[in-house]
Amino acid sequence: MKVLVPVKRVIDYNVKVRVKADGGGVDLANVKMSMNPFDEIAVEEAIRLKEAGKADEVVAVSVGVKQAQETLRTALAMGADRAILVVAADDVHKDIEPLAVAKLLAKVVQEEQPGLVLCGKQAIDNDMNATGQMLAALVGWSQATFASEVDVKDDKAKVTREVDGGLQTIEVNLPTVVTVDLRLNEPRYASLPNIMKAKKKPLDEKTAAGYGVDVAPRLNVISTAEPAQRAAGIIVSSVDELLGKLKDAGAV
Repeated sequence: MKVLVPVKRVIDYNVKVRVKADGGGVDLANVKMSMNPFDEIAVEEAIRLKEAGKADEVVAVSVGVKQAQETLRTALAMGADRAILVVAADDVHKDIEPLAVAKLLAKVVQEEQPGLVLCGKQAIDNDMNATGQMLAALVGWSQATFASEVDVKDDKAKVTREVDGGLQTIEVNLPTVVTVDLRLNEPRYASLPNIMKAKKKPLDEKTAAGYGVDVAPRLNVISTAEPAQRAAGIIVSSVDELLGKLKDAGAV
């Protein structure tokens, strides 16, 4: 079985995001970029399936700018066998919308014919949480979202999902699309030898135009602003004073 893992290049989760002075978007100048953390978990799970003998090949794919090659090399260093980059933009500030990404991934799925697509439940830059579901609809496959546990056996996958009320376990037929949550696993660090080996692994480059997919945005971002700063707290000297403050604020 072949496992396809879509990965996205995003601002590193340790970096404090800055908004441009004109409110025209996020400032990416000299900002560290890395693989979306949810996608990193998906790559790790795919590699574990291969190590367990349940998968034969792990293919990482990314849609975006040429700089996403670095993200794909990270996936290759972790243990993916090969990678595919679909160049869909020249400007790093242009974020390809989920529907366009899903359409491109559907084309890749048709070419690669994987038995399983593992992707992060959402990207930490736009928090759309839509690409995996759209992909499943476009290719007509079953889907399991927010996975905290995945068990693949024969032609089925048993997936434990994190839902509002707790955990839900479902069984889906392969091929399927699974979006993963944070508690699925702990991604490995790429060792130096594997980083060197990743440079020699195949990385194919394709284009959105070559697939015949229109990536023009359907949404128009009017403005971007940082969250309002929290008001300073106060110190009270007694419980009675605290209760009085809460009553004045209408909290009790």
